[in-house]
Amino acid sequence: METLYNILIDPFVQMYEAPDFLMQVLWEGLVSGVLYALIALGFVLIFKSSRIFNFAQGIMVVFAALTLVGLHENGVPAWLAVPLTLGVMYVLAVGIERVVLRPLVGQPDIILFMATIGVTLFLIGFGEFVFGGENKVMITEALGIPTGALEFNPFGGFVLIEEKDLTAVVMAVLLVFALITFLNYSSMGRAIRALGDDHQAALSVGISLSTIWVIVWFIAGVIALATGIVWGARAGVSFALEVIAYKALPVLMLGGLESVSGAIVGGLAIGILEKLFEIYWGQPFLGGNTETWFAFILALIVLLFRPQGLFGERIIERV
Repeated sequence: METLYNILIDPFVQMYEAPDFLMQVLWEGLVSGVLYALIALGFVLIFKSSRIFNFAQGIMVVFAALTLVGLHENGVPAWLAVPLTLGVMYVLAVGIERVVLRPLVGQPDIILFMATIGVTLFLIGFGEFVFGGENKVMITEALGIPTGALEFNPFGGFVLIEEKDLTAVVMAVLLVFALITFLNYSSMGRAIRALGDDHQAALSVGISLSTIWVIVWFIAGVIALATGIVWGARAGVSFALEVIAYKALPVLMLGGLESVSGAIVGGLAIGILEKLFEIYWGQPFLGGNTETWFAFILALIVLLFRPQGLFGERIIERV
């Protein structure tokens, strides 16, 4: 009983007694959650417009980051390497639409999903052929991303905020704001939303499926580049980033596959909760390393009570 009491109560006592440390943990969880949400947004946009679960989103993050670093290593200035990388992601979007998706229009969803696995394997092989398999360093300073740290003393202790993490949060907020503005107020954004709401009705009024697919995959490429920059600044650029991108899966399970707001809220929730659980319960009582599985367990618990996720639309079948 005493051990159970310690597991349940001691972490909350520590939070109360060390509020500065709690704020530090919350900040680190927030940064991770913002990045999870960014990756999840790429999945959501493609699924909403085409009903394709894009298994390749993770490797797109790696490929975009490697392209940026590779261009800079070959003498391209950072200010030019960024738009050139965006151009590469646009060419990739067009290529995927023309070579992979267009021939498979009307095929079952599982066929399209398997096609994105093929895209993943192609990008892994092509990326290793072009850029090599060794780890690379993100061009943080060349991009103007600050590398210092800010220190705050809210409760007598200190909270350390790395400037590159603060930059990541600001960049993510601006990107999400731009994306929501584009979806809600531009004609192309409304077409994407219409395609997601009613696929057949949108096609019947002349919305071009191929054009929407190219745009959506390009936007997913932009999100992948932004994610690759901020993750690369924190952990370097390597194919291991693809594994980190799979953390978006429990975010999607939690927030719903079709909800932009769900991706944002789900990412933030998982980032903060997994960090709190790791620090206050995982390390003292479970031997640590709970961040590798906590998000998936949390998502499975949510799915037991709400299979469509917290923000997904409830599916009602009438017979």
